[in-house]
Amino acid sequence: MARETLVVRYRTLGRTGLNVSVLGFGASSIGSQFRFVPENEGIRAVHAALEGGINLIDVSPYYGLTQAETVLGKALRNIPRDTFYLSTKAGRHDVNVFDYTEVGVIRSVEASLKRLCTDYVDLLFLHDMEFVPYEQVIGEGIPALFKLKEQGKARFVGVSGLPLTIFERTLADADLDVILSYCHYTLNDTTLLNLFPLLKQKNVGLVNASPLAMGLLTGKPLPAWHPAPEELREVCRRAAEHCARRGADLARLAVQFSVAHPDIPTTLVSTGSEANIRKYIRWIDEPMDENLLEEVLAILAPIRNRTWPSGREEYNTGVGA
Repeated sequence: MARETLVVRYRTLGRTGLNVSVLGFGASSIGSQFRFVPENEGIRAVHAALEGGINLIDVSPYYGLTQAETVLGKALRNIPRDTFYLSTKAGRHDVNVFDYTEVGVIRSVEASLKRLCTDYVDLLFLHDMEFVPYEQVIGEGIPALFKLKEQGKARFVGVSGLPLTIFERTLADADLDVILSYCHYTLNDTTLLNLFPLLKQKNVGLVNASPLAMGLLTGKPLPAWHPAPEELREVCRRAAEHCARRGADLARLAVQFSVAHPDIPTTLVSTGSEANIRKYIRWIDEPMDENLLEEVLAILAPIRNRTWPSGREEYNTGVGA
């Protein structure tokens, strides 16, 4: 595939040494996680991402209940394996179905590798660990990751989730290579910055996800399942309307903002649309409107760093207070 002339920058992902594109491709959408995406459309979106210079693709068996991994495997089947980095997850299988046992995690990854048509993944995360008792995460899930790493089925391992406390806790107890955090380095929430000293101290790679806050920063109607309280939704709507009056797009500003921080190696965006991923790649090659940024941040100030609880109460002390 011929690459476009767009300038996609790359940064080092902590101790992994992987030189990852600042914009990564989140493959949840090609599993029809948010809307129905025909298989051929999803495959074209993956190819457009690679053609545009993106070299990190993240997926999970949870997305579309294995559909995303299946489609992604077909999209990557004829692409040289050394031209991209592949990330998947284990432990979450459905909305309320989790299996963090050693046997379950290993079985899940082996099934993922078959769907993805590969012998290994570059990054492997325990998926949404805040829904599982910490004792099981540390006692079974993480040891399973290290066993898979020893077997060569995963090059680097870590955990993912929403509450930032999960990272502080697991990084104190386990020598992880990477973490995946979402919705905490966006226009409305930059609390991920609080983790930077710890990540630097331990040289842990950071994958940032959802610069659009799962749709809050698009100006489009939100799905019923979105966990944000009404105040967050309303203020973000006002920010989107302000951008529209200025002939601008809040989503563009949001993507540019998240990608711009030099200490964030990569930020995942998810789409099942070829046109959208090409648009996102163009956006990060364009200058950010600093005046508009200042105006939008002022509008968002009343909800700055507000989030919502996720998972077990033990991980959410004080969240939403």
